[in-house]
Formats: sequence, structure tokens, C-alpha cells
Amino acid sequence: MASPWDNQPSHDAGGMIVTTTHSIEGHQAKAYLGIVTGEVIVGANLFRDLFASITDIVGGRSGKYENVLARARKEALSEMKGEALALGGNAVIGVDLDYEVLGQNGSMLMVSASGTAIVI
Repeated sequence: MASPWDNQPSHDAGGMIVTTTHSIEGHQAKAYLGIVTGEVIVGANLFRDLFASITDIVGGRSGKYENVLARARKEALSEMKGEALALGGNAVIGVDLDYEVLGQNGSMLMVSASGTAIVI
């Protein structure tokens, strides 16, 4: 059974609507302003890696990595919304989140958010 929150747009404190869908129910796009993006690269910490590897051996979730990932995702979305606001938008549709491991030893993580800024 689907959750009532599935595919629901989110609103931030400033009223910006952000959704993965290509339209917003009950709203018509008045203007399409273009693609907006936000990218964040975070480096892995040696001690965090050590504790995460211990967690991997004994099982369970790695809270440290989850926290870093959540922070990076929020920052990427915030940058993307900032670009939309700068273009005069009040919503972003078609949002896609991507995660990529970077660096010689996979020591960095890039989180990118992209979507289309619109005026509703």
C-alpha cells in the first residue's frame, strides 16, 4: 500500500515547492525558467571510515555516514533552490538526486540535485 506521502511535493519555509514529479497538482506552470542544480562534495574522514568498517563487520547501520549523506543532500537541494529563486522561480519540478563516489580511493562523495525551475 502506498504511503500518503509518496510523490508529494515538499514546501520549505519560504514556500518553494520541490518535487520529483513533472507537474504540481492544482498548479499550472506560468513560466519555465530553466535547469537548476546544486552540487556538494564531501570528503570521507579517516576515523569515521574506521568506525564504519567496524560497523560493517559486526553488522548494523553506519550512522556517521548516514548523517554526512543527509547533510550533503540537504545542502545540494538548498543550492538548487537558491538558483531557482535567483531566476525568479517559486517551484522546482522533475528533481533528480544523484550520488557519485570520487577520488583516487573513493574518498569523496558528490551529491547533486537538478530540476527545472518554474513559476506557478
